[in-house]
Amino acid sequence: MVKKDLKKFQDQTKLSTQNYLTAEAVAGELLSLYEADFAAWVDTQASLLEQGRYEELDKGNLIEEIRDLSKRERSALNNNLRIVLLHLLKWQFQSDHRSRSWKSSIVEHRQRIEQSLEESPSLKTYLENVFKDVYFRAVKKAEIETGLNRNTFPVDCPYTLAEILDVDFMPVETND
Repeated sequence: MVKKDLKKFQDQTKLSTQNYLTAEAVAGELLSLYEADFAAWVDTQASLLEQGRYEELDKGNLIEEIRDLSKRERSALNNNLRIVLLHLLKWQFQSDHRSRSWKSSIVEHRQRIEQSLEESPSLKTYLENVFKDVYFRAVKKAEIETGLNRNTFPVDCPYTLAEILDVDFMPVETND
C-alpha cells in the first residue's frame, strides 16, 4: 500500500462514527495495514475492540500477535536470567577482572527479571523450569568471554534462584 493510500485508509478508519466501510473492506485493508504500518494496525485493532466492532477485527493477525506476546515475555526473561548468570560466573571465576559494568549489568538484569515477575507472576514457574537450560547457555557464553576452560565452571548452577534474584547477593571469589 502506498503512503497516500495508507493515509487515506487511516483517515477513513478513524473509527469514530464513520461506519460506511463494510467489514470485508476493512478486513482487506487491515491486512495491508498490518504489513505496511504495524503501529497503525495496533491502534486500529484497539479502536475496533473499544467500539465493539468485532466482525471488523483482523482476527488472524490479532491472534498471532497475542500468542507472540507470551513468547516475547519468556524470551526476555531467558535473556535477562542468562545475562545475570553470565556476570555472576565471571564475577566468581574471573575475580581479577571484576568491573563496575559487570555489577551494573547484574543489577539491571535482576531488576528486569523482578519487574517481569511482578507483572506476570506465572512466569516464576516458567523461570524455574528453564533454569538449568539457561545456566548451561550462560556457561557456554562465560567460557567464550573469559577464555576459561569449560571445566572451570560447575556442571550444576552454584547459585539458587533466590540468590540470583537477591539484590544483595554476589558470589565469593573462587581460586583454582
